[in-house]
Amino acid sequence: MSSPVLRRVVRRETHSPRTVAMIVAVIVVILALVYVGTEIVLSVLGQPALLLGPAAAFTGVVGLPTDVPAGISIAVGVVMALIGLILIVLAVKPGRLPKHALTPAGDAREDRAIVADNGVIAASVAQRISENTGLMRDQVRVGVAHRRVDVTITPGFGEQIDRDEIRRVTDAELQSYGLAPAVRTSVRVEQKKEEVVR
Repeated sequence: MSSPVLRRVVRRETHSPRTVAMIVAVIVVILALVYVGTEIVLSVLGQPALLLGPAAAFTGVVGLPTDVPAGISIAVGVVMALIGLILIVLAVKPGRLPKHALTPAGDAREDRAIVADNGVIAASVAQRISENTGLMRDQVRVGVAHRRVDVTITPGFGEQIDRDEIRRVTDAELQSYGLAPAVRTSVRVEQKKEEVVR
């Protein structure tokens, strides 16, 4: 997939714009400005303030370092710094959609792009594990994240599970998809609750 257009299409399909975070931040800023504007207008008209008039607010902010204990000032500063850091990360780092770009093995064509939902990939891997190991389909659960694939096997009573075989089948299936970015596999065997209670 060497075409810049295809690379852009794949990026748009696998990355989320920060629209929701931006809308929330803009709404908060607008509400704060509306409140400040309302307090200023009420102060100019000589009406009582809704919460805190501009003069009282300014006096409170100026006297804050001396009126508030140092521990509280530091705690408030740390919280505000964390909120600012989160907003910066949201602004700079792209969001991810639950999708992966695929380059199937043996597919050398560069005039097309394939993007699959993580749920589709998980169902396909679970089906392959079921077919290759003889496990029932409902005994295999697969979760696909951005960089991980978690396989959970729930064996029947007395059924032996070969984790290495499960991992080999999973890795072979994932390798045939050519996922980008590549993922790591983890396999877990989970006993049924009623069997554990006995």
